[in-house]
Amino acid sequence: MAPQVWLVIGTSSGLGAEFVHAAVARGDKVIATARNVDRIAHLKDIGAAVMQLDVAASKDELDLKAEEAIAIYGTIDVLVNNAGYTQFGTVEESSNDEWFKQFNTNVFGTLNTTRSFLPHLRSKKAGTIVFIGSMVAWDGVPTVGTYCASKAAIHYAVESLSKELSPIGIKTLLVEPGTFRTELLNEPNCKSARTKFEDYRALTETVSSGFRTLNGTQIGDARKGAERVIDVVKGQNGTAGKEWPMSLLVGSDAVAVIRKKCEDTLRQVAEWEDFSKSTDL
Repeated sequence: MAPQVWLVIGTSSGLGAEFVHAAVARGDKVIATARNVDRIAHLKDIGAAVMQLDVAASKDELDLKAEEAIAIYGTIDVLVNNAGYTQFGTVEESSNDEWFKQFNTNVFGTLNTTRSFLPHLRSKKAGTIVFIGSMVAWDGVPTVGTYCASKAAIHYAVESLSKELSPIGIKTLLVEPGTFRTELLNEPNCKSARTKFEDYRALTETVSSGFRTLNGTQIGDARKGAERVIDVVKGQNGTAGKEWPMSLLVGSDAVAVIRKKCEDTLRQVAEWEDFSKSTDL
């Protein structure tokens, strides 16, 4: 396979940085982006191109960024949408502004960035768009509703998008990781909140304590996670010949959580099936 050109959004740390290192190591060309380009300047040392890009910018600005990125190597083969952060807080206490900011980065910004590159990919009738979702899109976590909802929104947006783009020749890959040892739970990537209502105090403190304990002890290896995604995109290391996964689970905890959710859902459907079907004319 000829070298591919990757554009990776959000490469200052975590999975994004690992995508850059792994793709360059395989002989591909990579454009790394971040809101603050100074934080990724060191990626030039391994052969990556770097540029500033903020997914929360206007669509017009993102269109210009797409033109800038495409001009670097003349094309983009793989777009990796990796920008995001985690907002904590109960649904009752989190404000509309907090929900909007969460969705503006995790959903609207991701979709706007994708729209800015789609004309180029459609002109080639080829390419792959990778979206980094989460296992919490399947099973919501209390006091993290904004983040869970944003990842669920991306899940279903990508399901629709994949059916729109596959006839054209463009693939989408929704990666739904479990917990990986990255900076996602560090400030400022993680917007924590305290409850002011006694009714939520015990739950909030339990969940917050759980995430503090989890931070730095996550089971997932970010380098391996990035490598597995690249394997799928390139059809390497045992992935060739397998049916293309619209949703790729990454991590043993993601497999366990999503399998249980599916099994529980099927049991509930069976239990309520006759009642549910009784509304037909």
